[in-house]
Amino acid sequence: MDPHLLRTFVAVLDHRSFSTAAAALGYTQSAVSQHIAALEADLGTRLVERRPVAATPAGARLMEHAPALLLRLDAARADIARLHRAPADRLTLACSPAALGASAARALARLRAAAHVDVEVRVVGREAVIEEVLTARADLGLIDGVAAPSDPLPLPDLGPTVTLAASEEPLAVLFPCGHPLARRDAVRLTDLAQAQWIDSPDTAVPLDRLRAVCGADGFRPRIRHLGTDVHGLAALAAAGHGLAVLPLPLAAALPGVTPVPVRAPRLVHRTELLHPADPSAPARRLADLVTDRGPSRSRSHEDSR
Repeated sequence: MDPHLLRTFVAVLDHRSFSTAAAALGYTQSAVSQHIAALEADLGTRLVERRPVAATPAGARLMEHAPALLLRLDAARADIARLHRAPADRLTLACSPAALGASAARALARLRAAAHVDVEVRVVGREAVIEEVLTARADLGLIDGVAAPSDPLPLPDLGPTVTLAASEEPLAVLFPCGHPLARRDAVRLTDLAQAQWIDSPDTAVPLDRLRAVCGADGFRPRIRHLGTDVHGLAALAAAGHGLAVLPLPLAAALPGVTPVPVRAPRLVHRTELLHPADPSAPARRLADLVTDRGPSRSRSHEDSR
């Protein structure tokens, strides 16, 4: 399967337009049509309905595979390019919003005090953190999620990368300050399944994850918050738009809300650090500072498959 044809296929369905996909890719519309026809001929089935533009059942199935396939191809190219990199005096760290805590900030300060390194921090969504590291746009990444204590995060296959546990913190539900439950010492998430929630998949604990770990329906959004603005999420919660779950230390620093610790199920907010199998010297040093662990306690995704 030609990856160039696959990229065109993804662009057509993402934009739901042959002409818009052509403009985004720098092709002519005729070339895009030829790419789709060639991919359909290769796979022996129609993938895209033309009017209106939409995936056929076979196209929808291919779209389940295509983004991961293309990402792995980009990751392989970036991994080879790392072999020929110049000595690094720059460091790019990609973080999901709730992963960039005080300990990571202090680790960056210690790194800069020990060596002259130009540091760039990018706050992006959780999936984007993985993509930034795999495609070498970032030297390492910090990604967060919820898990049982000491359990690793349920991350996808990341190829030749190393994952290190960085921190585990208690979780808390954000309540408006006047909410009746804001006076409780702790809450059970299952008791809140039918409450109104804020859907903030890149900042708070995603609602589908809450449904999965609680084994309960519910956790339905009243409003959607897209992006990486933690303070904007807190403002929505403070105004009564819904509840959200964040790590307790972060939640305690936000204005207008009262964080109440989660008692059950027994979960923690876990942050993990990702870096390529052969990181640059500054990335390796920062990984040591953030995790305070040696390489023997790391997870290699390449070895664990």
